Amino acid sequence: MPRARILLPAALTASLLACAPALAEKLKIGFVVTQSGPGAVVGQDLLAGFKIGLNHAGLDTGPNAVEVIYEDDQFKPDVGRLVTSKLLERDKVNLVSGMIWSNVLLASAKPVLDAGAILVSANAGPSEFAGRQCHPNFFGVAFQNDTLHEPGGQYAQNKGIKRLAMIAPNYPAGKDALNGVKRFYKGEVAAELYPALDQFDFAAEIAQLRASKAEAVYFFFAGAQAITFLKQYNQAGLSQSLPLIGAIPSLDATVRGATGQAAVGAVVTTFWDDSFDNPANKKFVAAFAADQKRMPTSYGATAYDTANLIGSALRKVNFDVADRKAFSAALAAADFASTRGKFKFNTNHMPIQNFHAGPIIADGADKSKVGALEPVFTDHKDSFAGACQMPANQ
Repeated sequence: MPRARILLPAALTASLLACAPALAEKLKIGFVVTQSGPGAVVGQDLLAGFKIGLNHAGLDTGPNAVEVIYEDDQFKPDVGRLVTSKLLERDKVNLVSGMIWSNVLLASAKPVLDAGAILVSANAGPSEFAGRQCHPNFFGVAFQNDTLHEPGGQYAQNKGIKRLAMIAPNYPAGKDALNGVKRFYKGEVAAELYPALDQFDFAAEIAQLRASKAEAVYFFFAGAQAITFLKQYNQAGLSQSLPLIGAIPSLDATVRGATGQAAVGAVVTTFWDDSFDNPANKKFVAAFAADQKRMPTSYGATAYDTANLIGSALRKVNFDVADRKAFSAALAAADFASTRGKFKFNTNHMPIQNFHAGPIIADGADKSKVGALEPVFTDHKDSFAGACQMPANQ
Protein backbone atom coordinates (compact mmCIF):
# COMPACT_ATOMS: atom_id res chain seq x y z
CA MET A 1 0.00 0.00 0.00
CA PRO A 2 1.44 3.42 -0.85
CA ARG A 3 2.00 5.70 2.12
CA ALA A 4 -0.41 8.61 2.42
CA ARG A 5 1.09 12.08 2.13
CA ILE A 6 0.02 14.56 4.75
CA LEU A 7 -0.09 18.15 3.52
CA LEU A 8 0.00 20.85 6.18
CA PRO A 9 -1.47 24.30 5.54
CA ALA A 10 1.18 26.80 4.45
CA ALA A 11 0.54 29.03 7.48
CA LEU A 12 1.01 26.11 9.89
CA THR A 13 4.21 25.04 8.12
CA ALA A 14 5.66 28.57 8.43
CA SER A 15 4.67 28.64 12.09
CA LEU A 16 6.43 25.37 12.82
CA LEU A 17 9.57 26.55 11.03
CA ALA A 18 9.57 29.80 12.99
CA CYS A 19 9.39 27.86 16.26
CA ALA A 20 12.27 25.55 15.31
CA PRO A 21 15.48 26.36 17.21
CA ALA A 22 18.20 28.09 15.20
CA LEU A 23 21.25 26.01 14.44
CA ALA A 24 24.18 26.86 16.70
CA GLU A 25 27.19 28.41 14.97
CA LYS A 26 30.74 28.12 16.29
CA LEU A 27 33.23 30.91 15.87
CA LYS A 28 35.72 30.56 13.03
CA ILE A 29 38.42 33.23 12.89
CA GLY A 30 40.53 34.39 9.96
CA PHE A 31 43.64 36.15 11.28
CA VAL A 32 45.32 38.35 8.65
CA VAL A 33 48.81 39.45 9.66
CA THR A 34 52.12 40.32 7.99
CA GLN A 35 54.38 37.27 8.15
CA SER A 36 56.85 38.19 5.39
CA GLY A 37 58.59 41.33 4.16
CA PRO A 38 59.63 44.38 6.20
CA GLY A 39 56.50 44.30 8.37
CA ALA A 40 57.06 40.73 9.57
CA VAL A 41 58.74 41.83 12.81
CA VAL A 42 55.49 43.51 13.83
CA GLY A 43 53.43 40.56 12.64
CA GLN A 44 55.43 38.21 14.83
CA ASP A 45 54.40 40.14 17.94
CA LEU A 46 50.74 40.25 16.90
CA LEU A 47 50.73 36.50 16.29
CA ALA A 48 52.45 35.70 19.58
CA GLY A 49 50.19 37.98 21.62
CA PHE A 50 47.03 36.62 20.01
CA LYS A 51 48.00 32.97 20.51
CA ILE A 52 48.89 33.57 24.16
CA GLY A 53 45.58 35.39 24.58
CA LEU A 54 43.66 32.48 23.06
CA ASN A 55 45.36 30.15 25.53
CA HIS A 56 44.60 32.36 28.54
CA ALA A 57 40.99 32.76 27.38
CA GLY A 58 40.57 28.99 27.05
CA LEU A 59 39.94 29.19 23.31
CA ASP A 60 42.84 27.16 21.92
CA THR A 61 41.95 23.70 23.27
CA GLY A 62 39.01 21.92 24.87
CA PRO A 63 35.27 22.13 24.22
CA ASN A 64 35.29 25.88 23.66
CA ALA A 65 38.23 25.96 21.25
CA VAL A 66 37.81 28.18 18.21
CA GLU A 67 39.20 27.45 14.78
CA VAL A 68 41.75 30.01 13.58
CA ILE A 69 43.15 30.23 10.06
CA TYR A 70 46.22 32.45 9.71
CA GLU A 71 47.01 34.29 6.48
CA ASP A 72 49.95 36.47 5.39
CA ASP A 73 49.07 39.86 3.84
CA GLN A 74 52.73 40.28 2.80
CA PHE A 75 52.56 43.99 3.76
CA LYS A 76 50.43 44.58 0.62
CA PRO A 77 46.80 45.84 0.49
CA ASP A 78 45.91 43.82 -2.61
CA VAL A 79 47.21 40.62 -1.04
CA GLY A 80 45.38 41.44 2.18
CA ARG A 81 42.10 41.80 0.32
CA LEU A 82 42.74 38.58 -1.63
CA VAL A 83 43.44 36.43 1.43
CA THR A 84 40.53 38.02 3.31
CA SER A 85 38.16 37.15 0.47
CA LYS A 86 39.49 33.60 0.49
CA LEU A 87 38.89 33.33 4.22
CA LEU A 88 35.29 34.45 3.76
CA GLU A 89 34.40 32.53 0.62
CA ARG A 90 36.36 29.30 0.89
CA ASP A 91 37.01 28.92 4.60
CA LYS A 92 33.67 30.42 5.69
CA VAL A 93 35.11 32.38 8.63
CA ASN A 94 32.63 34.54 10.54
CA LEU A 95 35.19 36.84 12.20
CA VAL A 96 38.33 38.44 10.76
CA SER A 97 41.07 39.84 12.99
CA GLY A 98 44.74 40.83 12.91
CA MET A 99 45.10 43.79 10.52
CA ILE A 100 48.30 45.67 11.37
CA TRP A 101 48.28 48.23 8.56
CA SER A 102 45.48 50.67 7.84
CA ASN A 103 45.93 50.43 4.07
CA VAL A 104 45.47 46.66 4.28
CA LEU A 105 42.42 47.03 6.50
CA LEU A 106 40.82 49.65 4.26
CA ALA A 107 41.29 47.35 1.26
CA SER A 108 39.86 44.34 3.11
CA ALA A 109 37.07 45.62 5.35
CA LYS A 110 34.23 45.89 2.83
CA PRO A 111 34.14 42.18 1.89
CA VAL A 112 34.06 41.27 5.59
CA LEU A 113 31.24 43.64 6.53
CA ASP A 114 29.26 42.98 3.33
CA ALA A 115 29.35 39.26 4.18
CA GLY A 116 27.79 39.93 7.58
CA ALA A 117 30.99 38.84 9.32
CA ILE A 118 32.67 40.73 12.15
CA LEU A 119 35.99 42.58 11.90
CA VAL A 120 38.00 42.99 15.10
CA SER A 121 41.18 44.93 14.32
CA ALA A 122 44.02 44.13 16.68
CA ASN A 123 46.01 47.19 15.59
CA ALA A 124 44.85 49.43 12.72
CA GLY A 125 42.24 52.06 13.56
CA PRO A 126 41.67 54.23 10.47
CA SER A 127 39.64 57.40 10.89
CA GLU A 128 37.18 56.27 8.21
CA PHE A 129 35.74 53.57 10.47
CA ALA A 130 35.61 55.84 13.51
CA GLY A 131 33.26 58.35 11.88
CA ARG A 132 30.81 58.17 8.99
CA GLN A 133 31.76 54.63 8.01
CA CYS A 134 31.45 53.20 11.53
CA HIS A 135 29.72 49.83 11.53
CA PRO A 136 28.06 47.59 14.16
CA ASN A 137 30.40 44.76 13.15
CA PHE A 138 33.67 46.73 13.19
CA PHE A 139 35.80 47.03 16.33
CA GLY A 140 39.22 48.65 16.81
CA VAL A 141 40.86 47.19 19.91
CA ALA A 142 44.17 49.07 19.90
CA PHE A 143 43.33 52.72 19.18
CA GLN A 144 41.86 55.04 16.59
CA ASN A 145 44.95 56.04 14.60
CA ASP A 146 44.78 59.75 15.40
CA THR A 147 44.47 59.15 19.16
CA LEU A 148 47.75 57.24 19.21
CA HIS A 149 49.53 60.46 18.20
CA GLU A 150 47.40 63.17 19.79
CA PRO A 151 49.32 62.81 23.09
CA GLY A 152 52.50 63.72 21.21
CA GLY A 153 50.92 66.98 20.09
CA GLN A 154 49.63 67.69 23.59
CA TYR A 155 53.01 66.85 25.13
CA ALA A 156 54.82 69.23 22.77
CA GLN A 157 52.25 71.90 23.58
CA ASN A 158 52.63 71.33 27.33
CA LYS A 159 56.41 71.65 27.10
CA GLY A 160 56.21 74.95 25.26
CA ILE A 161 57.81 73.76 22.01
CA LYS A 162 57.37 76.59 19.51
CA ARG A 163 58.52 74.84 16.30
CA LEU A 164 57.87 71.14 15.72
CA ALA A 165 58.89 69.13 12.64
CA MET A 166 56.95 65.97 11.75
CA ILE A 167 57.63 62.84 9.72
CA ALA A 168 55.51 59.75 9.03
CA PRO A 169 55.04 57.24 6.18
CA ASN A 170 52.87 58.19 3.23
CA TYR A 171 49.86 55.93 3.86
CA PRO A 172 46.52 56.35 5.70
CA ALA A 173 47.85 55.76 9.21
CA GLY A 174 50.75 58.14 8.57
CA LYS A 175 48.35 60.90 7.54
CA ASP A 176 46.11 60.13 10.54
CA ALA A 177 49.19 60.25 12.78
CA LEU A 178 50.30 63.76 11.89
CA ASN A 179 46.71 65.01 11.79
CA GLY A 180 46.43 63.74 15.36
CA VAL A 181 49.55 65.61 16.42
CA LYS A 182 48.35 68.84 14.80
CA ARG A 183 44.94 68.56 16.46
CA PHE A 184 46.54 69.31 19.85
CA TYR A 185 49.78 71.07 18.94
CA LYS A 186 49.21 74.80 18.43
CA GLY A 187 52.76 75.90 17.63
CA GLU A 188 54.40 76.24 14.22
CA VAL A 189 54.87 73.14 12.07
CA ALA A 190 58.44 73.59 10.85
CA ALA A 191 58.29 70.67 8.39
CA GLU A 192 55.83 67.90 7.50
CA LEU A 193 57.41 64.99 5.64
CA TYR A 194 55.85 61.81 4.20
CA PRO A 195 58.43 59.30 2.91
CA ALA A 196 57.18 56.12 1.22
CA LEU A 197 56.01 53.23 3.38
CA ASP A 198 58.71 50.98 1.88
CA GLN A 199 61.51 53.59 2.09
CA PHE A 200 64.65 52.80 4.09
CA ASP A 201 67.07 55.58 3.11
CA PHE A 202 66.18 58.74 5.02
CA ALA A 203 69.21 60.88 4.20
CA ALA A 204 67.18 63.49 2.32
CA GLU A 205 64.48 63.69 5.01
CA ILE A 206 67.03 63.92 7.82
CA ALA A 207 68.72 66.80 5.98
CA GLN A 208 65.34 68.55 5.74
CA LEU A 209 64.70 68.01 9.44
CA ARG A 210 68.12 69.44 10.28
CA ALA A 211 67.42 72.51 8.14
CA SER A 212 63.92 73.05 9.53
CA LYS A 213 65.14 74.96 12.63
CA ALA A 214 62.65 72.95 14.67
CA GLU A 215 63.03 72.50 18.42
CA ALA A 216 61.92 68.85 18.25
CA VAL A 217 60.77 66.22 15.75
CA TYR A 218 57.65 64.10 16.01
CA PHE A 219 58.16 60.83 14.14
CA PHE A 220 56.05 57.79 13.39
CA PHE A 221 57.48 54.61 11.90
CA ALA A 222 56.97 50.98 12.83
CA GLY A 223 59.06 47.83 12.81
CA ALA A 224 62.04 47.73 10.44
CA GLN A 225 61.36 51.25 9.19
CA ALA A 226 61.49 52.66 12.74
CA ILE A 227 64.76 50.81 13.42
CA THR A 228 66.37 52.14 10.25
CA PHE A 229 65.20 55.71 10.79
CA LEU A 230 66.46 55.80 14.40
CA LYS A 231 69.87 54.44 13.44
CA GLN A 232 70.31 56.95 10.60
CA TYR A 233 69.02 59.83 12.73
CA ASN A 234 71.50 58.97 15.50
CA GLN A 235 74.37 58.55 13.03
CA ALA A 236 73.56 62.02 11.68
CA GLY A 237 74.21 63.39 15.19
CA LEU A 238 70.71 64.78 15.72
CA SER A 239 69.51 62.67 18.67
CA GLN A 240 70.56 65.21 21.30
CA SER A 241 70.35 68.50 19.42
CA LEU A 242 66.94 67.80 17.84
CA PRO A 243 65.12 65.47 20.24
CA LEU A 244 62.49 63.04 19.04
CA ILE A 245 58.92 62.50 20.23
CA GLY A 246 57.16 59.35 19.10
CA ALA A 247 54.25 57.06 19.91
CA ILE A 248 55.00 53.63 21.33
CA PRO A 249 55.21 51.67 18.01
CA SER A 250 58.15 53.88 17.03
CA LEU A 251 59.99 53.30 20.29
CA ASP A 252 58.87 49.89 21.49
CA ALA A 253 61.04 47.14 23.00
CA THR A 254 61.85 45.58 19.62
CA VAL A 255 62.94 48.91 18.12
CA ARG A 256 64.96 49.85 21.19
CA GLY A 257 66.55 46.41 21.33
CA ALA A 258 67.73 46.71 17.73
CA THR A 259 69.10 50.26 18.07
CA GLY A 260 71.05 50.13 21.33
CA GLN A 261 70.99 53.60 22.86
CA ALA A 262 70.03 55.45 19.68
CA ALA A 263 66.65 56.29 21.20
CA VAL A 264 68.00 57.71 24.46
CA GLY A 265 66.75 61.27 24.89
CA ALA A 266 63.54 60.68 22.94
CA VAL A 267 60.10 60.91 24.55
CA VAL A 268 57.56 58.15 24.03
CA THR A 269 53.79 58.57 24.32
CA THR A 270 51.81 55.41 25.02
CA PHE A 271 48.55 53.78 26.09
CA TRP A 272 50.37 50.67 27.38
CA ASP A 273 53.70 49.71 28.92
CA ASP A 274 55.12 46.43 30.13
CA SER A 275 55.47 48.04 33.58
CA PHE A 276 51.70 48.57 34.04
CA ASP A 277 50.83 47.10 37.42
CA ASN A 278 47.59 45.19 36.85
CA PRO A 279 46.96 41.41 36.96
CA ALA A 280 46.15 41.02 33.26
CA ASN A 281 49.31 42.83 32.18
CA LYS A 282 51.54 40.95 34.61
CA LYS A 283 50.16 37.64 33.34
CA PHE A 284 50.62 38.68 29.70
CA VAL A 285 54.15 40.06 30.10
CA ALA A 286 55.34 36.97 31.97
CA ALA A 287 53.83 34.59 29.40
CA PHE A 288 55.15 36.56 26.41
CA ALA A 289 58.66 36.80 27.85
CA ALA A 290 58.69 33.05 28.55
CA ASP A 291 57.37 32.20 25.09
CA GLN A 292 59.41 34.65 22.98
CA LYS A 293 62.48 35.07 25.20
CA ARG A 294 62.15 38.85 25.02
CA MET A 295 59.90 41.60 26.30
CA PRO A 296 56.59 42.27 24.52
CA THR A 297 55.53 45.31 22.53
CA SER A 298 52.20 47.12 22.32
CA TYR A 299 51.38 45.00 19.25
CA GLY A 300 51.51 41.87 21.37
CA ALA A 301 49.50 43.54 24.14
CA THR A 302 46.65 44.65 21.88
CA ALA A 303 46.53 41.24 20.16
CA TYR A 304 46.36 39.61 23.59
CA ASP A 305 43.52 41.97 24.52
CA THR A 306 41.80 41.10 21.23
CA ALA A 307 41.77 37.38 22.04
CA ASN A 308 40.45 38.03 25.54
CA LEU A 309 37.79 40.42 24.24
CA ILE A 310 36.60 37.72 21.83
CA GLY A 311 36.59 35.19 24.67
CA SER A 312 34.50 37.45 26.88
CA ALA A 313 31.94 37.96 24.09
CA LEU A 314 31.75 34.24 23.35
CA ARG A 315 30.96 33.47 26.97
CA LYS A 316 28.13 36.01 26.91
CA VAL A 317 26.49 34.27 23.94
CA ASN A 318 27.24 30.73 25.19
CA PHE A 319 29.77 30.22 22.39
CA ASP A 320 27.05 30.47 19.73
CA VAL A 321 27.59 33.31 17.21
CA ALA A 322 24.58 32.58 15.00
CA ASP A 323 22.95 35.77 16.28
CA ARG A 324 25.40 38.39 14.96
CA LYS A 325 23.63 41.26 16.70
CA ALA A 326 23.93 39.53 20.07
CA PHE A 327 27.60 38.73 19.45
CA SER A 328 28.33 42.29 18.33
CA ALA A 329 26.65 43.64 21.47
CA ALA A 330 28.73 41.26 23.59
CA LEU A 331 31.91 42.54 21.96
CA ALA A 332 30.83 46.15 22.50
CA ALA A 333 30.42 45.46 26.23
CA ALA A 334 34.21 44.82 26.43
CA ASP A 335 33.77 42.81 29.61
CA PHE A 336 37.36 41.59 29.92
CA ALA A 337 40.50 42.40 31.90
CA SER A 338 42.74 44.50 29.65
CA THR A 339 46.52 44.76 29.81
CA ARG A 340 45.89 48.51 29.86
CA GLY A 341 43.81 48.36 33.01
CA LYS A 342 40.86 50.65 32.37
CA PHE A 343 39.32 50.03 28.93
CA LYS A 344 35.98 50.51 27.24
CA PHE A 345 34.59 51.10 23.77
CA ASN A 346 33.09 54.39 22.68
CA THR A 347 29.82 54.42 20.71
CA ASN A 348 31.84 54.02 17.49
CA HIS A 349 33.58 50.86 18.77
CA MET A 350 36.92 52.62 19.22
CA PRO A 351 38.68 52.60 22.61
CA ILE A 352 38.38 55.17 25.37
CA GLN A 353 41.66 54.92 27.25
CA ASN A 354 44.45 56.73 29.08
CA PHE A 355 47.69 58.00 27.53
CA HIS A 356 51.06 58.71 29.12
CA ALA A 357 54.45 60.16 28.19
CA GLY A 358 57.94 59.33 29.41
CA PRO A 359 61.62 59.60 28.45
CA ILE A 360 63.72 56.88 26.89
CA ILE A 361 66.68 56.41 29.23
CA ALA A 362 69.88 54.36 29.17
CA ASP A 363 69.70 50.82 30.54
CA GLY A 364 73.23 49.55 30.94
CA ALA A 365 76.00 49.87 28.39
CA ASP A 366 74.06 49.41 25.17
CA LYS A 367 70.35 49.27 25.98
CA SER A 368 67.53 51.67 26.67
CA LYS A 369 64.17 51.55 28.44
CA VAL A 370 61.12 53.69 29.16
CA GLY A 371 61.55 55.92 32.19
CA ALA A 372 58.88 57.22 34.56
CA LEU A 373 55.57 57.88 32.83
CA GLU A 374 53.39 60.93 33.38
CA PRO A 375 49.71 61.25 32.40
CA VAL A 376 48.82 63.17 29.25
CA PHE A 377 45.17 62.19 28.65
CA THR A 378 42.62 60.43 30.87
CA ASP A 379 39.63 58.62 29.32
CA HIS A 380 40.64 59.97 25.93
CA LYS A 381 38.12 59.66 23.08
CA ASP A 382 38.77 59.99 19.37
CA SER A 383 37.56 63.04 17.45
CA PHE A 384 35.35 61.19 14.96
CA ALA A 385 32.74 59.50 17.17
CA GLY A 386 30.31 62.41 16.77
CA ALA A 387 29.97 61.59 13.05
CA CYS A 388 29.23 57.92 13.76
CA GLN A 389 25.56 56.96 13.35
CA MET A 390 25.57 53.49 14.87
CA PRO A 391 22.20 51.68 14.83
CA ALA A 392 20.42 52.12 18.17
CA ASN A 393 20.11 48.39 18.88
CA GLN A 394 23.86 47.97 18.68
